[in-house]
Amino acid sequence: MDTNKISPTRAVPGLVNAYLFATFNALSFPIVLGSPMVLYAKSLDASATVIGIIAGMMPLLVVFQIPAAKHIGRVGYKQFVYAGWGTRVLFIFLMALVPLTGGFLASGNRIAVMLFLLFGFNLSRGISSAAWLPWITALVPAGIRGRYLARDSACVNGASAVTLALSGLVLGSQAASWQFSVLFVLSALNGAASLAFLKRIPDVPCPEAGTGNSTPVPWREIAAFPPFRHLLWMNVAWSVSYGGMTAFTVAYLKAAAGMAEDWVLFATAVCYLGGVGGLVLFGSRLDHHGSKPILLVSLLGWVVILAGWVALSAGVAPAWLWLVLLLELGMGLAYGVFSMANTRLAMATVPEMGRNHFFALFSVVGSLTLGVAPVLWGLLIDAVGARRVRWGAFELNRFSLFFALVTLTFAVTVWRCRRLEEPRAADVSALLRDLLAQPLRSWMRLWPRG
Repeated sequence: MDTNKISPTRAVPGLVNAYLFATFNALSFPIVLGSPMVLYAKSLDASATVIGIIAGMMPLLVVFQIPAAKHIGRVGYKQFVYAGWGTRVLFIFLMALVPLTGGFLASGNRIAVMLFLLFGFNLSRGISSAAWLPWITALVPAGIRGRYLARDSACVNGASAVTLALSGLVLGSQAASWQFSVLFVLSALNGAASLAFLKRIPDVPCPEAGTGNSTPVPWREIAAFPPFRHLLWMNVAWSVSYGGMTAFTVAYLKAAAGMAEDWVLFATAVCYLGGVGGLVLFGSRLDHHGSKPILLVSLLGWVVILAGWVALSAGVAPAWLWLVLLLELGMGLAYGVFSMANTRLAMATVPEMGRNHFFALFSVVGSLTLGVAPVLWGLLIDAVGARRVRWGAFELNRFSLFFALVTLTFAVTVWRCRRLEEPRAADVSALLRDLLAQPLRSWMRLWPRG
């Protein structure tokens, strides 16, 4: 079967369940891992360091993929993921009880309990996610992975946009504790619904099933594999850059720009709509042009977007709603495109033998950096505090300094991206010509003839 000429769902019967799982999963996790949880922490007067811990806990606990990888062959892909996802749903139900304990627990104690539950949630996710990428890589043929990832990204971003818009309606402009509890219950119910579709995704045999685990894993040799090594370094630079962006843009909009909770969530929902735009622009181009040129374009876009956040937080540009929404839309588009292209390049780079351990190391190295980065950024923001230095119209404050430093780290990521190895990748110029030609082709189709 020539999978290059047919859709992923026709090439892989039952793959539609993976899209449905991604959709319902995205109706759940943005609440406990995204802006609503940050707003709940802010309602309890959490510091930027605590917000950094909340943002960094999920990627930090991906480190448990390393010991988990050796057990995937014995358990199987589907069962391994299903057990972890089911466990984390239980933790969400427990989180829903925390906002209701305000009558007998002080705010600091409620933050502590929520951090404990978030640790359990992210631990179960970190262990079970070790099987997800190997499972999907084995399930989806190489020629259609770009299209699969684009559609998966569209499902995740579309559902996440709906989730955050709904969250804004539930919380309103000044949320009470019970409203956060309702939100966490909705997250748990959608997480439980996603399990039904996860169970229907076709399973595939693990190449390492039945092989002994007594031989030490050659981690040094895995990390030294040249194409994989360049990919790891680029992901480290990316993780330093992106770590904390979602959490601290929310903190900026709430604390410095003075936005109400519902409008912060509506703005964040627009961010996910930008991710859906990645499907329109790059869904069909990912397999055609390759990952590297798309990664470069998305990273250059990030540099431009961060320059906008610097201007906004430094007072150079007013905090107009349309400007905030435009920046959020750009963030969602740039993140969605980067994520698709990065995952596809990892799938193409990792060899079949040792796949579980390659993917575990790939996830852990990037995620550890992604977990440490927001904590360090939070410490920096707290250390700067209320200090301000003004040069004309530009004000250097805790948020403008944060966005300026992140802009520099994105520039470093661009440099690391240029060193990636992808033999069949097209030039960036070819990708840009293709992107610019699309509006022209659309205009020509609409132009009246005769």
